[in-house]
Amino acid sequence: MRLLLIEDEAALRESLAARLTAEGYRVDTSNDGEDGLFQACEYPFDLLIVDLGLPKLNGIQVIERVRAAGHTMPILILTARANWQEKVAGLEAGADDYLTKPFEYPELAARVMALLRRALNALPNGLDFGVLQIDFARQQVRNAEGVIDLTAFEYRLLEHLIHQRPNVVSKLALADYLYPHEADRDSNVIEVLLSRLRRKLDQDSAVASIETVRGRGYRFALETV
Repeated sequence: MRLLLIEDEAALRESLAARLTAEGYRVDTSNDGEDGLFQACEYPFDLLIVDLGLPKLNGIQVIERVRAAGHTMPILILTARANWQEKVAGLEAGADDYLTKPFEYPELAARVMALLRRALNALPNGLDFGVLQIDFARQQVRNAEGVIDLTAFEYRLLEHLIHQRPNVVSKLALADYLYPHEADRDSNVIEVLLSRLRRKLDQDSAVASIETVRGRGYRFALETV
């Protein structure tokens, strides 16, 4: 799971990022609202942790603009403000939960886990696209001939495109999602994976499940039935 922590207090930001990383999360960080908003809208995150008292753009503005851009990932507010109106404003802006500073790390970890679990449970167990059926629980893809043999990377690529539909996903965003810790990303790898995946999904050339949008990226093109 990939998290974005937007917090301007350096010691707290670094401490939380280290502890969340130790628990197996991939954690990106930002120390102001403008950069945090950019990251939240440009990269695929599973959850945002947003301090309300941010410089440049405050946390409420970040949340409002993230939601206005159509992003639905869970958002947890961090706030030092005891004023209940501020908490309500954050929730009305689109946040899912809040935590008042100071707090103990286990409480934050529990809130993060609960929000992620709720988001995962909100996803359907599977989707039927007519010529293809996706079982997210089993991580299987089927067609009329049976289960399609996909590698782990091919399945992750397909699942991400499906969850992002009808949006176009850039090659850079796909590379960042598939191998985020690789500094020297080779875009040719994505092209090879996509080509191989398309051959497996569109065996008889009767469908074009993944569409190339010239100059922009790729989009899963099938509709549910």
